Amino acid sequence: MAAGIDDIAIYIPRLYIDAADFADNRGLDPVKLQKGLGVSQMAIVDSNQDPACLAANACLRIMQKNKLSPDDIGRLYVSTESAFDESKAMNSYVIGMLEQVYGQGAFEHCGGVETKFACVSGSYALYDNANWIRADEADGKAALVVVSDIAKYDMGSSGEMTQGAGAVVMLLNDDPRLLAFDPKVTSTSIKDEYDFYRPFGKETPIVHGQYSNLLYMIQVRKALEAYKRKVVSSGLIKMEAGETILDHMDYINMHLPYSNMGKKALAYLVRHEWRQLPRWKNILKEIGMDEPIPKDPRGTIESVLGDEEFMAKDHEFTKLFTKTQAYQEVYESKLSSSLIASTMIGNLYTASLYLGFRSSLEFEYQKGIDLEGKRVGFGSYGSGSSAMVFSGVVQPAYKEMVKDMNLEAEIGDRKRLTWDEYEELHENKLSPEESMVHSKKEFVLVHVNTEKESRGERRYIFNE
Repeated sequence: MAAGIDDIAIYIPRLYIDAADFADNRGLDPVKLQKGLGVSQMAIVDSNQDPACLAANACLRIMQKNKLSPDDIGRLYVSTESAFDESKAMNSYVIGMLEQVYGQGAFEHCGGVETKFACVSGSYALYDNANWIRADEADGKAALVVVSDIAKYDMGSSGEMTQGAGAVVMLLNDDPRLLAFDPKVTSTSIKDEYDFYRPFGKETPIVHGQYSNLLYMIQVRKALEAYKRKVVSSGLIKMEAGETILDHMDYINMHLPYSNMGKKALAYLVRHEWRQLPRWKNILKEIGMDEPIPKDPRGTIESVLGDEEFMAKDHEFTKLFTKTQAYQEVYESKLSSSLIASTMIGNLYTASLYLGFRSSLEFEYQKGIDLEGKRVGFGSYGSGSSAMVFSGVVQPAYKEMVKDMNLEAEIGDRKRLTWDEYEELHENKLSPEESMVHSKKEFVLVHVNTEKESRGERRYIFNE
């Protein structure tokens, strides 16, 4: 039985901080910020928003667009690393909000959980629900998988320039119009790491940036190796001599903590894949230098990062490699369109990979490219750490879903925050009643209880 993504919708907060304003107030070069990270705007949540209402708003959009009733939905999963409760699952909050529109008890038959594994948990949720459909347990119902997060970092920290917020929801069923997942080839890599984590009671994460970036690339590479073995042994893909698995992916979507990290991750994977192929000699000739090797090639990530001479040479080599015609062709054809939305919105943690997929669909379609039958590869990563690599094929009915996609229209009119307004929101100085945008036909947070016996209870309303 087929399983895949039938439709996809997004909800992005209506506030943003512009990269130029951020750079000016942090004493940074705005050009370097935009070119180095690929950040133009960062979406910021209002004082009456949290990850649950972002998720609920995304769910409402996809249900209304597809004229779905609660009886059409059998599962509702929420994946997040911005959870505000260590027991009560976020999908229950979302169901509570949706029932304000669809009626009390309308979703009581709907199973689901909140999943957590940093930014990779949405991919595990997709995999779980795709298998639920393949096992013929869905009984004709669809699943909603929502990835919703608020990427927030300490004021003045290096991560502060990679913030963002939003939710992406995917409608899964057995007759998907957008993308059918390739069965039995999903592959993972997992290990115990402290590259990025958020201890209990802390609102912002502890980040080891360089370490996390390198670990991300290594883990995805390991998952890709496992994926390659599965697709070859299953006969899904037949690789000829001199080919790489990436040659058989028409599009590649990467986890995007910031858009330019996608470029770095792709370059890392392409280098790894091409290194043993005949084409590598021509690449090295064009670059004009040998690929550097660390002093301790089998050492730890720490030893590699501590090898300053290697790191400097590797940075130079990567920069030259990404300028080669062969790499540019891969980047432009397989990745570039997936980065556009990220530059406008910022880091969405669990949702960043799927915002990239949504971005790729819209902007590749706008180029006039026929996407039917194209294979899309996904490189998902979550700190802590785990990677997942999987793929799917764009379906014949994709045009009816993609032709009306308009990212700017879906985001809606946005308010550019002043620096003072940004700081007030960041430091939680405003109550829900002091929100900066008053939207209609949306769920908003109106109260968080502080009384001892009911502390933490949240109340939401649907603004008519």
